[in-house]
Amino acid sequence: MIKSYPHTDTGRTNNNNIMKENEESIITDTGLPENAFRELAADEEYRPVMEPAHDQKEVTPYSVITGLIMAIIFSAAAAYLGLKVGQVFEAAIPIAIIAVGLSNALGKKNSLGQNIIIQSIGSCSGVIVAGAIFTLPALYILQASYPDIVVEFYQIFLSSLLGGILGILFFIPFRRYFVKDMHGKYPFPEATATTQVLISAQNAGAEGGQAKTLILASLIGGIYDYLVATFGWWAETITTTASTLGQTVAEKTKVVLSCNTGAALLGLGYIVGLKYAFVIFAGSIFVWWIVIPLMGTYGAPEIASMEPDMIFKEYARMIGIGGIAMAGVIGIVKSWGVITQAVGLAGRELRGNVSTEKPVRWQLDISMKHIVFFIVIALIAVFFFFWFGVIHTLWQAAVAWLVVTVIAFLFTTVAANAIAIVGSNPVSGMTLMTLIVASAIFVGIGLSGTSGIVASMVIGGVVCTALSMAGGFVTDLKIGYWLGSTPKKQESWKFLGTLVSAATVGGVILVLNKVYGFSGPDALVAPQANAMAKVIEPLMMGGDTPWILYMVGAILALILNWLGVPALAFCLGMFIPLSLNTPMLVGGAVSYFVSNSSKNKKLNDLRRDRGTLISSGLIAGGALFGVFAAITRFAGFEYQNPLGMELTQILGCIAYLLLICYLIWDSKRVKLDK
Repeated sequence: MIKSYPHTDTGRTNNNNIMKENEESIITDTGLPENAFRELAADEEYRPVMEPAHDQKEVTPYSVITGLIMAIIFSAAAAYLGLKVGQVFEAAIPIAIIAVGLSNALGKKNSLGQNIIIQSIGSCSGVIVAGAIFTLPALYILQASYPDIVVEFYQIFLSSLLGGILGILFFIPFRRYFVKDMHGKYPFPEATATTQVLISAQNAGAEGGQAKTLILASLIGGIYDYLVATFGWWAETITTTASTLGQTVAEKTKVVLSCNTGAALLGLGYIVGLKYAFVIFAGSIFVWWIVIPLMGTYGAPEIASMEPDMIFKEYARMIGIGGIAMAGVIGIVKSWGVITQAVGLAGRELRGNVSTEKPVRWQLDISMKHIVFFIVIALIAVFFFFWFGVIHTLWQAAVAWLVVTVIAFLFTTVAANAIAIVGSNPVSGMTLMTLIVASAIFVGIGLSGTSGIVASMVIGGVVCTALSMAGGFVTDLKIGYWLGSTPKKQESWKFLGTLVSAATVGGVILVLNKVYGFSGPDALVAPQANAMAKVIEPLMMGGDTPWILYMVGAILALILNWLGVPALAFCLGMFIPLSLNTPMLVGGAVSYFVSNSSKNKKLNDLRRDRGTLISSGLIAGGALFGVFAAITRFAGFEYQNPLGMELTQILGCIAYLLLICYLIWDSKRVKLDK
């Protein structure tokens, strides 16, 4: 059902408060205005939930302290679990759920603005963790082979801190473009799910059905994902290799089809939509049904003897990395007008040639003059960190500084673009490409061996964290845009969250290395860091680097762009495993079916929006209960499933079909007002 509510200063709905007709917004079953997820007409404006023209209760001792506590807890938990079980979870959604629960439990009124700040500060944990554990543990891994490699706490801490700060500062000039100018053109799946969680508390009184729908979907998705991850009563991934026929086909042709049955990925695919989901899936199919069979059939004997999964990890995935790098370059070229516009705005502000008109609170950023000043200070700090803390040679430190500055700034828009499209930041792929480029440059200037390894990995940590922060920050600011928070406050307090998260992550990595280690039979998994170590060692110590595979991916990205295919989405599909891309297509197909299930456009829109709400719940529940599942496994709980593989595969298909039917059925339950 659609209802029209006027906005008040608190952002809550109030049917008794009659305002002017042109100040009213149509509130849908998502709890957001009707035009929240679609492109705006030429003369149309988006009006957020919280009244944009008046101050809101956002930054308070409660919101800041709670946000910092969340940053500490989730930084430690994400680093611990990510390195121990190889599972990196997004912290934004669980933190939003906790923020909403706390505000309700404490009886706080008008808590939406405060909850946004809690989520924004706390979510620093996830992005800092991703930047740190993808790269820096590789130094400890290589230390087992090269004992003269020395890793200090300050290197880990400053790499994460400075990278996070650069990511924030480099992205702020592009905020308006991504969250306002591109409104309705990107799906923003993670931001959508988090926004639905935050708005659920806001609508608990006025439109309780929205909150109940979200909570029910979260419980269904969360319990579903927890049961399959913890007990394995049905297959978490259904694959053709589970059958005798499928194994025979895989052995002879290397052709495999697989699909993760998780609720969160199904919801993610629904929000991404069929268009982008299909392009991503096409990238996967190209690798798994064309490249891998060709390599497995006509490649060298050592390749032909590999399983399809190993061919993907060792060879085919490298084509995706080259494609992502070239797609990033293409994205930079296409965004060059936006980049020059941001630089031009900074120059005009420095010269004092700016408009004296004060922007509305809802669109107020940190001034560009201050941003430029802070960028200069941050870059000076990065240079001295490289010179005195990593490389110790002035001109080599200057080269490293230049590499970091150029790559981090230019690829900021690429990271944000990827998050806006698929909700997944290809930071590991871009960081691998950064390591390759940086290492080639360092070897050229005489910086190789173990000193080159340390320099490359620390520098890779700075870039990885910067790109991870830029990708994560676009989610925070899009949430704020939909709900009506003040960007300047989100931007300002993000720095404090970054500081706390970097210190926490650095300490956790140090402790985990001493207690468990990162190499050996009983060591921590650290899959991303192991991949980084595998790439960097031959570059610095002498060995074969798959330049041809990178070049093939780069050429493919150029061809895709020439044909008008979104190159970044396609190459993301080549880089991300097939089992994670197939459910994206399933979710996108469900979204298309629900959105076209009636001849009445208005009813179709209502069904689509309700499906978005339900999908957000599936993502939120899957994210939160995924943490519980990882903790359960870490605690040593092991369940021996007595069922055979074929039966669990059949049950996996049945459970997944039931979940899909639930999403379709509940999405179509909405009715038009007569």
